[in-house]
Amino acid sequence: MKAMHKREKVDLLINHLWKDGYLTLSRKYGKYLPAPPSICGYEVDAISKYKKKYAIGITVSEEELNDPKFISRIENILRFRNLNPENKVTLYIGVPNELLLKAQILISSLEVEKQKNIKIIPLSEK
Repeated sequence: MKAMHKREKVDLLINHLWKDGYLTLSRKYGKYLPAPPSICGYEVDAISKYKKKYAIGITVSEEELNDPKFISRIENILRFRNLNPENKVTLYIGVPNELLLKAQILISSLEVEKQKNIKIIPLSEK
Protein backbone atom coordinates (compact mmCIF):
# COMPACT_ATOMS: atom_id res chain seq x y z
CA MET A 1 0.00 0.00 0.00
CA LYS A 2 1.33 3.39 -0.99
CA ALA A 3 1.97 5.76 1.88
CA MET A 4 0.28 9.14 1.56
CA HIS A 5 2.29 12.31 1.64
CA LYS A 6 1.60 14.92 4.30
CA ARG A 7 0.05 17.30 1.73
CA GLU A 8 -2.40 14.62 0.54
CA LYS A 9 -3.42 13.95 4.16
CA VAL A 10 -4.07 17.63 4.76
CA ASP A 11 -6.11 17.83 1.53
CA LEU A 12 -8.30 14.91 2.66
CA LEU A 13 -8.76 16.50 6.07
CA ILE A 14 -9.77 19.83 4.50
CA ASN A 15 -12.27 18.04 2.24
CA HIS A 16 -13.88 16.46 5.29
CA LEU A 17 -14.09 19.82 7.05
CA TRP A 18 -15.78 21.27 3.97
CA LYS A 19 -18.33 18.44 3.98
CA ASP A 20 -19.16 19.34 7.59
CA GLY A 21 -19.78 22.96 6.52
CA TYR A 22 -16.58 24.55 7.82
CA LEU A 23 -14.84 27.40 6.02
CA THR A 24 -11.06 27.05 6.01
CA LEU A 25 -9.30 30.04 7.56
CA SER A 26 -5.75 28.72 7.35
CA ARG A 27 -4.07 25.52 6.24
CA LYS A 28 -0.68 23.99 5.69
CA TYR A 29 0.59 23.50 2.14
CA GLY A 30 -1.99 25.93 0.74
CA LYS A 31 -1.43 28.25 -2.17
CA TYR A 32 -3.80 31.01 -1.21
CA LEU A 33 -4.33 30.64 2.53
CA PRO A 34 -1.74 31.30 5.23
CA ALA A 35 -0.25 28.51 7.33
CA PRO A 36 -1.95 28.15 10.71
CA PRO A 37 -0.11 29.41 13.79
CA SER A 38 1.12 26.91 16.31
CA ILE A 39 -1.40 26.28 19.06
CA CYS A 40 -0.09 25.73 22.58
CA GLY A 41 3.34 25.06 21.07
CA TYR A 42 2.10 22.39 18.64
CA GLU A 43 1.80 22.55 14.89
CA VAL A 44 -1.68 22.14 13.45
CA ASP A 45 -2.65 21.50 9.85
CA ALA A 46 -5.85 23.53 9.52
CA ILE A 47 -8.09 26.00 11.30
CA SER A 48 -11.70 26.30 10.16
CA LYS A 49 -14.85 28.11 11.21
CA TYR A 50 -18.56 27.40 10.97
CA LYS A 51 -20.71 30.27 12.28
CA LYS A 52 -19.24 30.77 15.78
CA LYS A 53 -17.70 27.32 16.07
CA TYR A 54 -14.05 26.68 15.35
CA ALA A 55 -12.36 23.48 14.29
CA ILE A 56 -8.70 22.59 14.47
CA GLY A 57 -7.47 19.88 12.16
CA ILE A 58 -4.37 17.75 12.60
CA THR A 59 -3.11 14.70 10.79
CA VAL A 60 -1.13 12.07 12.64
CA SER A 61 1.20 9.30 11.59
CA GLU A 62 2.04 6.00 13.23
CA GLU A 63 5.09 7.52 14.94
CA GLU A 64 2.97 10.27 16.48
CA LEU A 65 0.39 7.76 17.74
CA ASN A 66 3.16 5.72 19.36
CA ASP A 67 4.58 8.80 21.09
CA PRO A 68 3.80 8.70 24.84
CA LYS A 69 3.21 12.47 24.77
CA PHE A 70 0.42 12.18 22.16
CA ILE A 71 -2.41 12.37 24.71
CA SER A 72 -0.93 15.43 26.43
CA ARG A 73 -0.57 17.09 23.01
CA ILE A 74 -4.26 16.48 22.31
CA GLU A 75 -5.27 17.80 25.74
CA ASN A 76 -3.20 20.98 25.25
CA ILE A 77 -4.76 21.66 21.87
CA LEU A 78 -8.24 21.14 23.34
CA ARG A 79 -7.52 23.77 26.00
CA PHE A 80 -7.14 26.37 23.26
CA ARG A 81 -9.88 28.99 23.38
CA ASN A 82 -10.60 31.77 20.97
CA LEU A 83 -11.52 35.31 21.93
CA ASN A 84 -14.76 34.05 23.43
CA PRO A 85 -13.93 31.49 26.17
CA GLU A 86 -17.42 29.94 26.01
CA ASN A 87 -16.67 28.56 22.56
CA LYS A 88 -15.50 25.00 22.56
CA VAL A 89 -13.10 24.00 19.85
CA THR A 90 -13.67 20.78 17.93
CA LEU A 91 -10.51 18.86 17.14
CA TYR A 92 -10.49 16.85 13.92
CA ILE A 93 -7.78 14.19 13.91
CA GLY A 94 -6.98 12.68 10.52
CA VAL A 95 -5.69 9.11 10.85
CA PRO A 96 -4.74 6.55 8.18
CA ASN A 97 -7.31 3.73 7.93
CA GLU A 98 -5.00 1.06 9.32
CA LEU A 99 -4.42 3.11 12.51
CA LEU A 100 -8.05 4.08 13.12
CA LEU A 101 -8.67 1.55 15.91
CA LYS A 102 -5.48 2.50 17.73
CA ALA A 103 -6.42 6.19 17.62
CA GLN A 104 -9.91 5.44 18.95
CA ILE A 105 -8.45 3.48 21.86
CA LEU A 106 -6.07 6.31 22.72
CA ILE A 107 -8.83 8.92 22.58
CA SER A 108 -11.12 6.76 24.72
CA SER A 109 -8.60 7.11 27.56
CA LEU A 110 -9.48 10.82 27.81
CA GLU A 111 -12.27 12.26 29.94
CA VAL A 112 -15.75 11.99 28.42
CA GLU A 113 -16.11 15.78 28.20
CA LYS A 114 -12.93 16.01 26.11
CA GLN A 115 -13.95 13.07 23.92
CA LYS A 116 -17.07 15.01 22.86
CA ASN A 117 -14.85 17.66 21.25
CA ILE A 118 -12.79 15.20 19.18
CA LYS A 119 -13.67 13.68 15.82
CA ILE A 120 -11.43 11.01 14.34
CA ILE A 121 -11.39 11.10 10.56
CA PRO A 122 -10.20 8.10 8.51
CA LEU A 123 -7.95 9.27 5.70
CA SER A 124 -8.43 7.23 2.58
CA GLU A 125 -8.52 8.22 -1.04
CA LYS A 126 -11.75 6.33 -1.70
